Amino acid sequence: MARNHNHGHEGHGHTHGAVDPSIATSERGIWAVKWSFVVLFATALVQVVVVVLSGSVALLSDTIHNFGDAATAIPLWIAFALSRLGASRRFPFGYGRVEDLAGVMVVLIILFSAIVAGYQAVERLLAPEPIGLLWAVVAASEVGFVGNEAVAVFRIRVGREIGSAALVADGYHARTDGWTSLAVLLGAVGVWLGYPLADPIVGLLITVAILFIVWQSGKAVFTRLLDGVEPEVTEGIRHAARHVVGVEDVAEVRARWLGHRLRAEVNVAVSPDLSVAEGHAIARAVNHHLLHELRYLETAVVHLDPVQESGEEHHRVAAHSHDGLPVHSH
Repeated sequence: MARNHNHGHEGHGHTHGAVDPSIATSERGIWAVKWSFVVLFATALVQVVVVVLSGSVALLSDTIHNFGDAATAIPLWIAFALSRLGASRRFPFGYGRVEDLAGVMVVLIILFSAIVAGYQAVERLLAPEPIGLLWAVVAASEVGFVGNEAVAVFRIRVGREIGSAALVADGYHARTDGWTSLAVLLGAVGVWLGYPLADPIVGLLITVAILFIVWQSGKAVFTRLLDGVEPEVTEGIRHAARHVVGVEDVAEVRARWLGHRLRAEVNVAVSPDLSVAEGHAIARAVNHHLLHELRYLETAVVHLDPVQESGEEHHRVAAHSHDGLPVHSH
C-alpha cells in the first residue's frame, strides 16, 4: 500500500493569542540577558575597585570572571534578537541556530576568563605581593556571591521556561561563580591567619572551577549543535501522540532543537480503511495535541502510515540498478 504523507498545521498557525510563541520567548530571553548583564557588570565594577585597593589576586580572578560572565550576555542578546526575525527564503527554518552559536561563544568567553585568571594566580605565586584591606576583600567576595546567585536563579528559571540550553548553561555558570566568589573569602581569611600564599592558591582553585564549567557547558551546547535531544523529550512526543484517538501505533520519532524551539517529525499508523480526509484529520489532531503538551515545540510534521506498514522499514526500496546507473536504493 502506498504511503500517505499528511502534515499537521505547522507551529506558527497554532497561536491562540496575538503573539507568536517563538517571538514571545525570544523577548523573554532578551529581557533575561539584559538584566543579567546589568547586575553582573555592576557587581564586577564594585569588585574591581577593591582589587585596585587591596591587590588580591583571588579577587582579581573572580572579577575577571564576572566581567566575562557579563560579556556572555552580548552574544545571547544578539541570538534572541535574530530569532525574532522568523523564516526567510534563504533561511527557511529561521535563525534559531544562532542561539546555539551564541552558546559556543559563551563557552569560549568562559574559557578565556579561566586562562587569564590562572595566569594571574601563577604569576602571584611566583612573585608574592602583600594584600591590604582584607575586610574590603571579604565584603567584595560577598557582593560577588549575592550578584551571581541572583543572576543564576534568574537565568535558569527563564532558560527552562523558554527551553534555552544556552541560557540555562549560563545560569549554572553564574551559580558556580557565586561559590567561587565565596572562595575569595577563604583566601582572605588565610592571609589574615598568616598564610599569604592562600590568596593565589584560591585563585588557582577558582580557575579549576571555571574549567569545570567550561566542560559541563560545552557538552550541553555542542550536544544541541549536533542535533542531540534529551531522550525524555522524544519519549514525551511518543507518549502524547499515542493518546490521540485514531492513532494505532507510533513508530519513528525525530526531534531537533533550533535554539530554544523544538521541531519534530512523527510517524503514526492508522487504519488503512480511513479516507485521506479522515487520516488528515488525525494528523492535525496529533499535531495540535503535541503543541499543547510540549510548550517548547514550534512545529510537528506528522507522517501517516497504514497500520500494517508502520515504520520507515516498510518504505525502503531494495538495492537495484536501472538505466545504466550504479546499484542504488531509495
